[in-house]
Amino acid sequence: MNRTGYLDIIARKRDGKELSAAEIEAMIAGYTGGDIPDYQMAAWLMAIAIRGMSLEECAAMTLAMVKSGSVMDLSSVPGVKVDKHSTGGVADTTTLILGPLVAAAGVPVAKMSGRGLGFTGGTIDKLEAIPGFRTSLTQEEFIRGLKRIKIAISSPTTAIAPADGMIYALRDVTATVESIPLIAASVMSKKIAAGADKILLDVKTGTGAFMSSPAAAIELARTMVEIGRRAGKEVKALITSMEEPLGRAIGNSLEVREALEVLSGQVLDPELSLGMEPLRHLCLVLGAHLVTMAGISASHAEGYEKLSRILDDGLALAKFEEFVANQGGDTRIIQNPALLPAAPFCADVLSDSEGYVSAIDARRIGQAAVILGAGRRIKGEKIDLAAGIILKCRIGSKVRQGQTIATIYASAQNKLDAGVEAVRQAIAIGAEEVQPPTLILGLVDEFGFHSV
Repeated sequence: MNRTGYLDIIARKRDGKELSAAEIEAMIAGYTGGDIPDYQMAAWLMAIAIRGMSLEECAAMTLAMVKSGSVMDLSSVPGVKVDKHSTGGVADTTTLILGPLVAAAGVPVAKMSGRGLGFTGGTIDKLEAIPGFRTSLTQEEFIRGLKRIKIAISSPTTAIAPADGMIYALRDVTATVESIPLIAASVMSKKIAAGADKILLDVKTGTGAFMSSPAAAIELARTMVEIGRRAGKEVKALITSMEEPLGRAIGNSLEVREALEVLSGQVLDPELSLGMEPLRHLCLVLGAHLVTMAGISASHAEGYEKLSRILDDGLALAKFEEFVANQGGDTRIIQNPALLPAAPFCADVLSDSEGYVSAIDARRIGQAAVILGAGRRIKGEKIDLAAGIILKCRIGSKVRQGQTIATIYASAQNKLDAGVEAVRQAIAIGAEEVQPPTLILGLVDEFGFHSV
């Protein structure tokens, strides 16, 4: 296709017309092939962000992005392979707990994960806080891990949906990141290309999510579930709250420590146990859906109970140790978390009044972590694996004046001071007692949205 043909496709979407699968495939192939310059693709992406896409267009764009690279063949791995994806949040350490937990139940967990960008954390960064841990695996190593210990987590190779990486780089600098069709195509192209049989999505909503309203989160979930159905994959999506950080740890090595505490059931500081329960519960809920989708549990309730026993019996922690060893990590961190990166500076944030925690703005907390160096402002930026925040309250907590409500960790005094102030601004305390937000709002499957 010549430049005029590409221009016509851009104009049709600008004018709100529905594009054919052939037109969408031409745009994706033209861009990855070097025939379409960045400025034309940016114009097309903006037209999509403004005009939207039908489900047919979303599915066509997803499959075109899948075709831009290779699809991982996991047919040699016995059993039903599962994958889980979160749309991003703050203190969302579920993968580090959920992956070993489900693998310990006998279900292969095949996951390609990404790095953090902006106020949201990334699983790959968290795993790289473990000394020696390898996050870049060849396809052969990935499959060998699945066969041997039933879990492999890797950063995506350039062969998996390369169009997505190219397009995301443009979205990040053209104010089109929040577009539902573009998010759906980005997520699902990588999930389909990664080769798992069943996919579970955790779609966040609230102050610390890209989808700030439940309605937007449900729309995104419905779009991704339908794309999966059209691609021959069973996909379900939980709608979960990100009105406050999910766990109490924000920052890479700190989140590894929290994952170890959930997996072992041992809390280093008893005052922090209140922060573990939502994270533990969500991991069990997500895991129950995965083992049910994989066919080894007859119901969600049965799966939840089975996984609770696996967690309590230490089998998930043992699987985590196998997982770390298999990918080159130092397993001594399991018994001695002090071997994880540690920040030289720390300070407490104190409550300036007595009352109840009425809000913990997850986005502001995530942005505070970026200030400390735990997150990235731009793609590719080096991060401080030791920096971060430990929250010592949740929405609804009763606090005394002068009580520690958070502890901040940083590599420099100036970052520490800025982080303390940012966290202070993110936590509101009022006189009236408040209820904590509902963690799980509903489920989207092929039959639609169901409240829970």
